[in-house]
Amino acid sequence: MDSIDRRRLGQQRVLWFVLALNAVYMLVEITAGIAFNSLALLADAAHMLFDVVSLGVALYAHSLMRRPASARHTYGYQRSEVLGALVNSITLLAIVGWISYEAFRRLLSGSQSVDAWGLLIVAASGLAVNVGSAWILNRAQEGSLNMRAAFLHMVSDAAGSGAAVVAATGLLGFGAMWLDPVASLCIALLIVFATWGVLRDTVHVLMEGTPRGLDVEEVEAALAAEQGVSSVHHLHLWNLASDIPALSAHVVLSDDVRLRDAQMRGEELRAMLQRRFGIRHSTLELECDPCAEVNQPVH
Repeated sequence: MDSIDRRRLGQQRVLWFVLALNAVYMLVEITAGIAFNSLALLADAAHMLFDVVSLGVALYAHSLMRRPASARHTYGYQRSEVLGALVNSITLLAIVGWISYEAFRRLLSGSQSVDAWGLLIVAASGLAVNVGSAWILNRAQEGSLNMRAAFLHMVSDAAGSGAAVVAATGLLGFGAMWLDPVASLCIALLIVFATWGVLRDTVHVLMEGTPRGLDVEEVEAALAAEQGVSSVHHLHLWNLASDIPALSAHVVLSDDVRLRDAQMRGEELRAMLQRRFGIRHSTLELECDPCAEVNQPVH
């Protein structure tokens, strides 16, 4: 088992723990939201429901990612986590629509009463659960889009629980009934903010954009600076999964070399790419003369 497999196994265990913790508390929030007539709690529970579903999808994606490559899927199932993140992000926007609609309805009617003490106790407990979950996920991110998405959701959940605590405090101190739907709208905005970042990065991976943190010109210069390399062209960088960058390039060698020497040179270049840039999947076409279209722009 290599380092990436060990890391993903550890991430899978973290996801199971956080999933169980949040699923239990989600049921508590739904029950309390109905019992105390608090939209803020129901909104946070809806967000937590998405988190539970997204954690489940992340777990399933992790299991798919560990499947071996096949004739039909020659890269394996590395992008399953990216597709899961895309589906989860779109679903979350629908939840935001419901929260916003219900919050505005309550603001306009002004007839809803909320059990402030119940809201305060449940929201404060939720804040502790969310902060603890976020802390655990943050330690296990290590470049995974799924883990970062889960972490951001826990952070926004924590902020939502904090907003619910503020609403309960306002209700107890000033009888401000409008704070509950306003807190729900704040939660909705936090969900949109967290979703947008994940959705943007997901689309970037699916469009085979350059992996974040890597610069095409820097990688090309590093290859060209290696001993025995004359030039580099047709260099491409993309992500197989959110945490696995890949590269292909044409490398022109400075001297005519035997096949065995060229193979050894290629292995040294691939080792440099992994050591310096973390690129584990690299395909290098070694040439003794540049091919005809060397002036084409790098993609």
